[in-house]
Amino acid sequence: MTRATKKVNNSNIVHKYLKHLIARLVIYITKVELMKKCIYVVEDNPNIREIIEFLLIEELYEVKTCPNTNDFWFQMSKHRPDMVILDIMLPDGNGLDICNTLKRNIKTHDIPIMMMSANNHLNAVKAKCDAEDFINKPFDLNDFASRVEKYLAA
Repeated sequence: MTRATKKVNNSNIVHKYLKHLIARLVIYITKVELMKKCIYVVEDNPNIREIIEFLLIEELYEVKTCPNTNDFWFQMSKHRPDMVILDIMLPDGNGLDICNTLKRNIKTHDIPIMMMSANNHLNAVKAKCDAEDFINKPFDLNDFASRVEKYLAA
């Protein structure tokens, strides 16, 4: 076998191996995308909603944002999230009502819920719903991300 023939054969082997690696990488990326945890964020303030969305996307979560309860229930009719983050005061309803509805439903009672409020009376809020967590606004972004991770750790 000549040197040129060996080079061609090695080139074919390398080409086949690279195709194999690329195919495996595509499968891996697809699996990672499918494994992303989905979080619904219900917040009427667009600035807060965008900050939370940006933070959670940076933490590699799939995020659906809803400015009101109607949008939230529409999203819920299409897909079940892995976690819900709810503002208490919403323009067309109340985050406490959403929380209580989710916690009383056999299909959604196990979804972790974090309530957010600018109201500093968290004890009163805690007595009105069974959310897993409560956080005051404004909040520390690192603390917020840690709390989310605590409930979604695989």
